[in-house]
Amino acid sequence: MQLYVIMTSETIISIFLGIGLAASVGFRVFLPLFALSLASYFGVWDLNQNWEWIGSMAAIIVLGVATVIELLAYFIPWVDNLLDSMAIPLAAIAGTAVMVSTVANLDPVVTWSLAIIAGGGTATAIKGASAAGRVVSSTTTAGVANPVISAVETGTSLVITIASIFVPILAVVLVIFILIFIFSIYRKIRPRIKN
Repeated sequence: MQLYVIMTSETIISIFLGIGLAASVGFRVFLPLFALSLASYFGVWDLNQNWEWIGSMAAIIVLGVATVIELLAYFIPWVDNLLDSMAIPLAAIAGTAVMVSTVANLDPVVTWSLAIIAGGGTATAIKGASAAGRVVSSTTTAGVANPVISAVETGTSLVITIASIFVPILAVVLVIFILIFIFSIYRKIRPRIKN
């Protein structure tokens, strides 16, 4: 079996869109899905054939309600920690889903591999880091600082989502900076954890 991968500019841009939305999912699970739903509904982005339902009015309503509930719940200290424990696996699934739904013109094996590794992996890495940061905030400030962290995460998710939909190349650059920032913090605190 031979597998050919032909990368067109449309394919590359669609991969950038997927990576950007997957990173955004790492901060808020439903916000990027809602934005992708709106983008599909208004014809800004065409989704893969099996995922066109995301652009339906029913999906817009359901994802819109889920987004509002998620955004409000993250501003309640301790509820946000509970949400993070559930959101890590959801972020992996949603990150994979946004990649699969957006990647264009690739063999299904390549699409799913890319979606699991780049989409699910990016979303999980960012969600794991933000959840760890929230636990530290909850224990050191008794949850008082958590609404500030939630506001920053929501703002970051919104910026990356908008960049992903309208300027996917910029979104990937932002994702790279965020991942570098997360790993630099991890490297700084890792020696403290071992001691």
